[in-house]
Amino acid sequence: MIVATAGHVDHGKTALVKALTGVDTDRLPQEKARGISIDLGFAYATTPGGATLGFVDVPGHERFVRNMVAGVCGIDYVLLLVAADDGVMPQTREHLAIVDLLAVAQGIVVVSKVDCASPDRIEQVRAEITSAVAGTGLEGADIVEVSALTGQGMEALRRRLEAAADAHSRAFDARRGFRYAIDRAFSVAGSGTVVTGTVFHGQAKVGDRLKVSPSGMEVRVRGIQKAGVAAQGVQAGERCALNLAGVERNDVGRGQWIVADDATTTRMDVELRMLAGAEQPLRHWTPVHLHIGTADVGARVAIARGRSIPPGESAIVQIACDAPVSAVVGDRFIVRDPSATQTLGGGVVLDPLAPGRRVVRADRTTQLDAYALRDPERALSALLAASPPGIDLAQFARAFNLTPGARDRLAAEASAVVIATHPPRALRAAAVDAIRNAVIVTLARFHADSPQAPGIEMAALRREAAPALSAETFAALLRAAATELRLEMSGSIVRRAGHVATANRADEVLWQRLKPRLVEAGFRGRLLRDLADDTRVRESVLSDFLHRKAATGELVRVTPQRFYPREVMADFAAVATAMAAEAPDATFIAAQFRDRTGINRTLAIEVLECLDRLGITQRVGDARKMRKDFVPILGASSAPRAPMARSNRSQASRAAH
Repeated sequence: MIVATAGHVDHGKTALVKALTGVDTDRLPQEKARGISIDLGFAYATTPGGATLGFVDVPGHERFVRNMVAGVCGIDYVLLLVAADDGVMPQTREHLAIVDLLAVAQGIVVVSKVDCASPDRIEQVRAEITSAVAGTGLEGADIVEVSALTGQGMEALRRRLEAAADAHSRAFDARRGFRYAIDRAFSVAGSGTVVTGTVFHGQAKVGDRLKVSPSGMEVRVRGIQKAGVAAQGVQAGERCALNLAGVERNDVGRGQWIVADDATTTRMDVELRMLAGAEQPLRHWTPVHLHIGTADVGARVAIARGRSIPPGESAIVQIACDAPVSAVVGDRFIVRDPSATQTLGGGVVLDPLAPGRRVVRADRTTQLDAYALRDPERALSALLAASPPGIDLAQFARAFNLTPGARDRLAAEASAVVIATHPPRALRAAAVDAIRNAVIVTLARFHADSPQAPGIEMAALRREAAPALSAETFAALLRAAATELRLEMSGSIVRRAGHVATANRADEVLWQRLKPRLVEAGFRGRLLRDLADDTRVRESVLSDFLHRKAATGELVRVTPQRFYPREVMADFAAVATAMAAEAPDATFIAAQFRDRTGINRTLAIEVLECLDRLGITQRVGDARKMRKDFVPILGASSAPRAPMARSNRSQASRAAH
């Protein structure tokens, strides 16, 4: 059990810890010289039942509240000290407020220095305490009177702490990744960098590879010590020292975390409660000191336009940090004024990876209601229902500090359909079914309205069938469902499998007129303008038709002005194959291809470049070699066509142009 002290300066916190553990937590020369704590101190004790009490002694002076907040983050129990001679003082109230804002609800109030006050004064102080803790998590807590100097009441306090430690148990959530807040860093000769801190989530063992957050630096756990004793592992709720490999002392320190998966952010949506004693309302874009974990960074509070948060009230706001911090859902935080002299309030993180303010307010409110559940299982179901575009599962896992395995199990249990992998995006199964049905209906309508089109543009299909999805998610969904839905995708075009863009009566009639002419032309081919004149079809209409026929594979486009039937291109490829087989080095040049096919040099080069694009031939310098068998691409060839006689070549050349 981790116990922190709290209370006004010189109310006996350090003396009390020493009396309980025998350890003087004031380790700095300045602390010895001034007689007050400046930084955090640490000590341990073991109960007769074998439980470990880890003490964090915090400074009480108002100038060191930032250190105090770092010390009480992640604690289980608080000892709030009030000196019998002074009574409740300013830092008593501020420390109490901080502990309450951090949701520390277990503890004891200790009336210290009872040897310095009369019984009447002690009763007066007890009344002050009862009034001060009213309405906080310590309301109704036991009040124990002690003197660290004389030992009065110390045994009773010790027994209470031991009983609390023996009874204490923190439910271990195996779904969470390792997360450890650093409060101190130093170097040890022969060992290197060592950090101390508290484990918030998960577990780690010697040899694990982790990250420093928010820097992202990778480290390895070289060794672990708990209460000064070497250990092989550590888990949530324990304090320990980690000996880290892979990081220098100057690159790690208080305010950072050691984590399994980095949840670095500069923008968080939070629930913020203003203290009732705050001097004025908190207004939009007010600069503050943000204390989260052991970090202290500058930040600003973004509140809905025209609103403010009066003292004693709460609101959902966004905090924009001046520097990256590490945060997850459920983290507690404190905000203090810009001069760091007054605690303004605090609260809980709802979404640590919040989007900018340009989000539909109703949708965002529903999403934040889901995060406010804090349980990842319930939150995931609620988020899926509230997020038509789906949710980024990787970001969800970072927000809740989930292990990859836990993330995937939760998605499966929520009956989510995971689309894509980088990043994985989850949608409700019912939403995916609705999108798939909409795709089928939209494609059917498009093909009926535009039978000559090769297919619909994916962007247009998305606008009709799934406007809420991003282009990347929609494309991934189509790829995953292509076989089941019988879809074909070619570049940005989507069509139903088997759809032929020319499958209509008018196109069939035109094809019956064109195909014999193209086949009869053989290797010479026909130019688009000649075909248009011959068939008396407008050139633009004919071009559209030939391109659609090429999309079906019945024609091959060599140039925008020249198309060959597939079987003629197979004959061209057969000639090239024969030439390569005859050559000692299995290559041939364009001039040889020209002579063998009887076409002019320009057309020979165009045909060869087309065969290159089809992957059948490959250019090597000025020559070409065969790259693939042409039959799977173009189909079988008839017997290679005989080359044209040289006397007819000039006539063929004129016809080709």
